[in-house]
Amino acid sequence: MTSRGGGEAEAERAGKGRAARWPPPERGAMSGGGLASPGRSGAAPLPSERKREALAAGSPIQPIIKDAGEIYSRLLDHRPVIQGEIRYFVKEFEEKRGLRELRVLENLKNAIFETNEHVLPKCEQAMNDNLNEVFKRLQAANDMMRRLQEREHEERKLQADKLMAREEKHIAHWEEFMKEQQNKRAEVDEEHRKAMERLKEQYSEMEKELAKYVSF
Repeated sequence: MTSRGGGEAEAERAGKGRAARWPPPERGAMSGGGLASPGRSGAAPLPSERKREALAAGSPIQPIIKDAGEIYSRLLDHRPVIQGEIRYFVKEFEEKRGLRELRVLENLKNAIFETNEHVLPKCEQAMNDNLNEVFKRLQAANDMMRRLQEREHEERKLQADKLMAREEKHIAHWEEFMKEQQNKRAEVDEEHRKAMERLKEQYSEMEKELAKYVSF
């Protein structure tokens, strides 16, 4: 009984020490960085705890069961912590910040609605008007370029025709010149042949006369 009583006292002291060390500091003490400690008064006792307390009433192990229940509720039951986090989230984003993000989203929604309803139609109308004007100008420029290209093509064709006619004329003149030169060469050859024949006849007569003088 002594060892059992000593074990119970040691377990009770350990449970009280854990319970004394467990509650974390408040958010204000940690500059808004830690978890909020939902005190024991903030969370209602669980049905299982009430049942264990009713069964262990008047028992010498009641303090141990109570400490074990507190350790379980603080270490394994996260509902108070989650509720504290939810309350902190609601407090930060609804009370302190005054629904700033919601207002920002509302402003964005209004801006998008204004853009879709008014700005985009105006931009589309202005774009269509300007594009029509630009399209007309581009079409006029294309027509002008087409006319210039046609005129340039006609001028090139005319120059090519003139050059071709000039070349044909030069070729005809050259052929006529070559024919004339051939005729003249034939005439010169004929005169040269006749002159050679006359010279031969003259030399033959001179030889005959010389032969007469030699015979005397």
